[in-house]
Amino acid sequence: MAGRVSYPEPVTIRIALKHQTTYRFDRPTTVNPHTVRLRPAPHTRTPIEAYSLSVVPGDHFINWQQDPFGNYLARLVFPEPVNELQFTVDLIADMTVINPFDFFVEEYAAEMGWSYPDELATDLQPYLHQVPAELDSPADGDLVDQWIASRLPESQWRDCGLRTVDFLVRLNEAVRDDVAYTTRMEPGVQTPGYTLSRAIGSCRDSAWLLVSILRRFGLAARFVSGYLVQLAADMEPVDGPAGVKHDFTDLHAWAEVYIPGAGWVGLDATSGLFAGEGHIPLSCTPHPSTAAPITGSTGIAEVEFSFSNEVTRIHEDVRVTKPLSDDQWDAIDTLGQVVDAGLANEDIALTMGGEPTFVSAAETASPQWNSAADGPEKRQLAAKLTDKLRQRWADGGLVHHGQGKWYPDEPLPRWQMTLAWRTDGEPIWHHPALLVNPWTKPSATAGTDALAHQIAARLGIADEFVLPVYEDTVQAAVSAAQLPWGPRPDIDPDPSDELLANEHARQQLVDRLDDAATEPAGWVIPVFVDPDDPDGGSWATTRWRPRRRAIFLTAGSSPIGLRLPLNALAWGAAPDIVRNADGDATRPLPDGHQTSVKPARELPIESAPRTALAIEERDGHLFCFLPPIDRLDDALRLIATIEDACAALQTPIVLEGYPLPGDDRLQTLSVTPDPGVIEVNVQPTSSWGDLVQLTTTLFEDARQVGLTTEKFDLDGTHTGTGGGNHITLGGPTPQDSPLLRRPDLLRSMVTYWQHHPGLSYIFTGRFIGPTSQAPRVDEGLPGTLYELDIAFTELDEMLTDPTVEHDIAKAISADWRTDETLEERLERQRHSQPWLTDRLLRHLLTDLTGNTHRAEFCIDKLYNPDRRGGHAGLLEMRGFEMPPHERMSLLQALLVRGLLWRFAREPYRAPLVRWGTRLHDRYLLPAFAAADLWNVLDELNAALPISERFDLAWFESFLEFRFPILGEVQLGDVDLELRQGIEPWQVLGEEVTLSGTARYVDSSVERVQVASTGLIPERHLLMVNGVPLPLTPVIGHGWGVGSVGRSDALAAGVRYKAWSPPSSLHPTIGVHAPLRFDLVDKISGQSLGGFRYHVVHPGGRSFDTYPVNAVEAESRRAARFEPYQTSGHLEIPGVSDWGSAEYPVTLDLRRFERWHDVLEESI
Repeated sequence: MAGRVSYPEPVTIRIALKHQTTYRFDRPTTVNPHTVRLRPAPHTRTPIEAYSLSVVPGDHFINWQQDPFGNYLARLVFPEPVNELQFTVDLIADMTVINPFDFFVEEYAAEMGWSYPDELATDLQPYLHQVPAELDSPADGDLVDQWIASRLPESQWRDCGLRTVDFLVRLNEAVRDDVAYTTRMEPGVQTPGYTLSRAIGSCRDSAWLLVSILRRFGLAARFVSGYLVQLAADMEPVDGPAGVKHDFTDLHAWAEVYIPGAGWVGLDATSGLFAGEGHIPLSCTPHPSTAAPITGSTGIAEVEFSFSNEVTRIHEDVRVTKPLSDDQWDAIDTLGQVVDAGLANEDIALTMGGEPTFVSAAETASPQWNSAADGPEKRQLAAKLTDKLRQRWADGGLVHHGQGKWYPDEPLPRWQMTLAWRTDGEPIWHHPALLVNPWTKPSATAGTDALAHQIAARLGIADEFVLPVYEDTVQAAVSAAQLPWGPRPDIDPDPSDELLANEHARQQLVDRLDDAATEPAGWVIPVFVDPDDPDGGSWATTRWRPRRRAIFLTAGSSPIGLRLPLNALAWGAAPDIVRNADGDATRPLPDGHQTSVKPARELPIESAPRTALAIEERDGHLFCFLPPIDRLDDALRLIATIEDACAALQTPIVLEGYPLPGDDRLQTLSVTPDPGVIEVNVQPTSSWGDLVQLTTTLFEDARQVGLTTEKFDLDGTHTGTGGGNHITLGGPTPQDSPLLRRPDLLRSMVTYWQHHPGLSYIFTGRFIGPTSQAPRVDEGLPGTLYELDIAFTELDEMLTDPTVEHDIAKAISADWRTDETLEERLERQRHSQPWLTDRLLRHLLTDLTGNTHRAEFCIDKLYNPDRRGGHAGLLEMRGFEMPPHERMSLLQALLVRGLLWRFAREPYRAPLVRWGTRLHDRYLLPAFAAADLWNVLDELNAALPISERFDLAWFESFLEFRFPILGEVQLGDVDLELRQGIEPWQVLGEEVTLSGTARYVDSSVERVQVASTGLIPERHLLMVNGVPLPLTPVIGHGWGVGSVGRSDALAAGVRYKAWSPPSSLHPTIGVHAPLRFDLVDKISGQSLGGFRYHVVHPGGRSFDTYPVNAVEAESRRAARFEPYQTSGHLEIPGVSDWGSAEYPVTLDLRRFERWHDVLEESI
């Protein structure tokens, strides 16, 4: 086969390094032969793509040689005297991430106290020679030994179980800590003793000291001269050293130690780090004198010496830490403003919110950052983030600690921190110090009774209505009596006692138990807005009448406001008093603070709402439970009253209970827990500029408190937080919502997403398919699309029906009426546009089980007739996973805004596509999903009347993140590339477990895409594990099919069983890993080359901890891909069609498992 065979590593950053050394003489000078050691050593792990050494004068002779240690050196002879001598090195290197700890250690050398086998020790003899502390002193009992005895005494490392790697880390850091760094221009290297005595030295001095120390421990060590390349980080770390501000390179020196199994391991004593991809060795020798970069002599002359080192980035792959260049972002920002103007021209008053999610930047291994909804670190970080957001957005705002979502199998609802502030800028809470975080140290400085009476007095409620509440001693006695054998309870009446038949005696028994309750659990104030005050502002109370002598709480651990015995306060149900909302968002809100107190009116218990404000102490904090209040004006008055009482007592509290009522004059933001993440429900924004500001500052605030937006699996797979980044679309008010005013927009969005699967799969998370959190509308029941066609037809008819109320403001106002019967309300709603929009689509935009929330397009809050809070005019687009960078989040939001503008100009009406098996066969592969996204962008650019364009290159970061490259090989003219695909995991049937009945997820199957350019189908055959692949031409731009998309691009998917969990489909089929790909010459039957892809580390390393950062994760991924070629003649199976009629693009290896076993034995 013509052409070269190479196995390039995936490139992240490619750099050009230029190093120039110049000697200028004051007269023509004879230059004696020179030895130059400025060529990367053969064993360098950083890929060197190009290298050149230029020498001035040009009149010279050069001979490349290798020294006894395998290093390259150039011997130069200069026949004529010169005025200038100059050496210039130019090289190009791929800064492929290298994990310096990714090595194997022989078992006998795993812990300190070992020695080299005799044969190996003989080979390493030059590197074991002891180095004296001073040139004229013996290497025994000198300064080096003294330093070792003080810093690493034998008891701390010999036969104590200290791992060799940990010992090397400790030793490297000890030298760094005890020897300060300085730049030293003098030639040569200091003796180890001199360096220790001065406690300062250059990099070569520290390296030689470390070499001498390692040899004292019996470890073979060598001195290394090389280049150090340090690139500025995309983002400065919040904790720890920030690193260099700008890209930097220079000559450097470090040490290497020989560890059995690992080979030579680099240790940089200057930084205390192990050598990585930035350490490019030039010469590695037992002594520094034979590793000098340039050695030689000249005649006698005055010399001017100069040098320079430059590093330039010449190529950067798109990466999630820098997904877009500054120029690209400027273009995106400009386009965002243009789209805003276009929406305004179409009378689309759009607001956009979202639900971004975050995880801990410190550790993600604990359950709270994987599957559990709650955890101690999650609470602390959520509280820090809330406080950070309060300082930024809500100076004078209110932090409310309430209850959020409640899911099955969870004992209590999850906590929720809500930040609320007024849109007019006026404060709700004036003293931030009087609101505390319940998870901090105790803060209560006053009693619950004192605070309750202070609040009551300011509400005009007499002390007689402030009631203590107690834990129920009767219930406690019953619970104690139901325990198994043990000490008898204090009150244990004989069931045969005739006195128990007497009502008075039974009452006495209850009274004895009630008398045991001496300490109140808290205090309550029955309070509500006076229903007879039309203007509000007046409070009323009522007299509770329990049968028992006090108020006893129901059992539980929830706040006492949720455990009040409301059914025991009076006969009959409490009246349902509803105050109609006036909907006037322009009316000024009250200040809340009252200058005078009007006595609260007492209402009979039969006609009074049974609501109360409650005060209790828990965990050293005072908690104030807010009762439900219908209007924001009244809620602000109550909040101001509570703050005045707290200020009078100088005691901080935690506000809990019912949240402030929804109102257009109030902005809210909530921080809640979700399985594995912290979720932030951000306030809606009305413009692109506001959205940019909110998103950018939120990401930065989260980073500052220790949160991040990315995680890594054990195998190094890069993922997002695992949570969503749902986008919510609506209007400034429900009546202004474009989705309610223009239901054709909703139809356009649903139809267009159904037509373009790339929109569903590129931006979503790893868990897709019918049982995911956001299934596509065509991933559910087979008849859904048929019914949806009918619904869309009815939606069009409704929009032109004159009997339907199309005025959204009137329709919403009518739904607040309380003077209708149920029949009258239903009849009116059948002619209401918002009500009909919801009912036409509600039962179709669901998942398989009918869950309306778990859908790609969720209309739970559009105009949900089942609850008033659902009348918000909001569409929640749940098919968006949390991206790892704020600009990626903004870009996908801009794409949605751009599409909405397009549909506002011209509604998208087309028949729904019956994709069938093509949906998962093609669009779970990067080549086809990307081509579909390009089509979306082309159509969008063609439809918008502007010169600005959505650039295809902007979205490459999404594609690289969702479909990362796993490896690439170049076999002559044929380029083969392997990328990750998406695999939907099936939910299995019910199984009995120790905790009950469960349905496991089958995660055993994975999917990859192999793509090629330059392959000749008539001559070449691409096989995986001996099975020919059904390569398919890629129509479109060909992204993800080789280094450069070309017209001859071919791609195929491979489904394979990656591991065997206890429960999965087809348990009789074994694991297919590693995947062996061969490019086969059909004529000769020989493999022309290929590669192997491993599911786990090929060296057998089992990772127990998650990668600490992206560098370690990338190195774990890279280790699973290796060049490979099956030797000998390959028998090409005599089967003409290896594809499937249902899945012609993706080969499922599970169909060939038994044949694959036979082939594996023959190979």
